[in-house]
Amino acid sequence: MTPTPVHDQGQNSVVDPVLEAFKVKLASDGLYQPPSHHCTQASHDDTTLMRFLRARQYDLASAQKQFADTEAWRKRHDVDNLYKDFNADEMESARRFYPRWTGRRDKRGLPVYVFRLASLDSSLRKELDALSSERRYQRIIVLHEMMTRFSLPLCNHLPHEPPTPVSSVTTIVDLENVSLSAMWALRSHLQQASTMGTAHYPETLDTTVIVNSPAFFPTVWSWIKGWFDEGTRRKIHVLGKNPGDFLRQLIATEDLPAVYGGELPWVFEDEPCLDSESLRVVKVMPKGPAAFVEGQGVVTLA
Repeated sequence: MTPTPVHDQGQNSVVDPVLEAFKVKLASDGLYQPPSHHCTQASHDDTTLMRFLRARQYDLASAQKQFADTEAWRKRHDVDNLYKDFNADEMESARRFYPRWTGRRDKRGLPVYVFRLASLDSSLRKELDALSSERRYQRIIVLHEMMTRFSLPLCNHLPHEPPTPVSSVTTIVDLENVSLSAMWALRSHLQQASTMGTAHYPETLDTTVIVNSPAFFPTVWSWIKGWFDEGTRRKIHVLGKNPGDFLRQLIATEDLPAVYGGELPWVFEDEPCLDSESLRVVKVMPKGPAAFVEGQGVVTLA
């Protein structure tokens, strides 16, 4: 097979030689199956493989170890079947506790997510605490899968500039009206999601903007900075009460929620508000487990 050139997101160089060498190493250990006359699709797409390479600064041995660890983790938790069989109503309910896609994209075409911690009030925290640790973990897996199987492939399919693969998200973390005690109560919940993402969904976080940061945030940052690798920490920007100017550099005004200085009438509790280009492709946001597959469109799995 003649490889299709893959341009690394955020860089100008073509990285085919490194990517192809990575595929050879993975295939030799049975971790990757290239296309064949029996199966026209590879076991893993190039965009996914590139995420692991970027996470390890293109060190093939290190990237292979993280990839192998993730494949073992996916098998241990039966991730494919967990996602396919997950209850649609529970999945919709779980979104209240985690970053949510607004349905819009930033100026580069990356999906824009928002996480408003004050929305996790005492009643929701009690609801979260009532779940077993295993079920909380499974919910986090399922929502990561929705991001990588639906939101990112859909946004990659839509027109965007530069025309590099869309493999990560832009996130607004809103700390307005969050107390230090609430942050402390949520620390294990937040750590679980963050460490899972870093370990098994690497390089899916692009720019992360923390808005309405309180005076005690330096204390909070001392707790949480170890949850992220150095590359992710460099993408985190901590802003105060008026983040509009910074956010409008990243996100067009019509796609930025009004509460953050834009024009989009969307708040954290809302369903995704798909833009016109998305609506032409998917018609309506699916409920429950779904994937966006190039050439097929929306595939509902539940």
